[in-house]
Amino acid sequence: MTISRIGFIGTGVMGKSMARHIMNGGYQLMVYNRTKQKALELVAKGAKWCNTVTELTAAADLIITIVGYPADVEELYFGPDGIIANARLGIYLVDMTTSTPALAQKIAIEAEAKGLHALDAPVSGGDVGAREAKLTIMVGGREEAFYTLKPIFSLMGQNISLQGPPGSGQYAKLANQIIIANTMVGIAEAMAYAKKVGLNQEKVLKAIETGAAGSFSLSQLAPRMIKGDFAPGFYVKHFIKDMNIAIKSAEELSLKTPGLSQALGLYREIASRGEENSGTQALYKLYCD
Repeated sequence: MTISRIGFIGTGVMGKSMARHIMNGGYQLMVYNRTKQKALELVAKGAKWCNTVTELTAAADLIITIVGYPADVEELYFGPDGIIANARLGIYLVDMTTSTPALAQKIAIEAEAKGLHALDAPVSGGDVGAREAKLTIMVGGREEAFYTLKPIFSLMGQNISLQGPPGSGQYAKLANQIIIANTMVGIAEAMAYAKKVGLNQEKVLKAIETGAAGSFSLSQLAPRMIKGDFAPGFYVKHFIKDMNIAIKSAEELSLKTPGLSQALGLYREIASRGEENSGTQALYKLYCD
C-alpha cells in the first residue's frame, strides 16, 4: 500500500510538532484531537480537521496516535467507533503513547486479525526533541511494517530502532523512564545543593554537564530549574503515569525498583501541591521550601 494520507490523533505538547514534521514531509495530514483548539495551528497550515475518529480512520493510509493514558488508547482503538473496527484493510496503525506492553500486544493481535499492521512506537526527547525532529523512537512489531514506516519515523526522530515483537517498544520506553526518574531526583538535589552552598548554579552546570554526570535531562532541564521555568515539556501527571506502569511491570517480573519507587513518591508529592500540569523539572520545587 502506498502511504499518502496520514491521520494523526493527539496534537498536544509533543504531538503538534510531530504532526507538523509529517506534513512538511509532503504527506496529506488529517488531524483529530479532543480539544480542537490545539489542532488549529496545523489546520491553518494545511491539515484537514476530522470531526470524529471514525472520519479520520476511514480516509487514512496510516494512523498515528499519541495521547495521555492507556485508557485513552483503549478507547481510541476498540469498540464500534474505534480505529480497528473502522480501518480499511491493509492500513498501518502506530501508537506512540507511552502505554502498557499488554495493551500494545492486544492492539497488534486485534489489528492483525482484521488485516491491519500495528506497531507500538513510544518516543523520548520531550518538547525539544519533538520540535527539532530529534526524538528517540522505540518500536515494537513486525519487521516488514517497521521498515515500511521508517522513512516516516525519520521525519520525527533520529534514533529509531526496532526493539522486537509487539510490546517491545513499550518495554524499552519503560526502561528509559526508569533511568529518567532516578536521574531527575539526582538533578533536582544537585541543583538545590549547589545553591545551598552558595555556588553559581549555571557555572556548576557548565562544569558537570560534559562529565560523567552528563545527560539529556541535565542539559535540557537543569537550566529550566535554575531559571524557575516549570512550563511543561513533559507533564508531571504523565510522568507519574509512566512510573506507575513501569512499577507494575517490574512487580509482574518480581523485580525490585526502589529508586523508581522513591522517585514516584516525590513526584506524587509535587503533584499534590498543584504541579501536575507543570513540567517534570518542577520536582526542583520540593527542595526550594
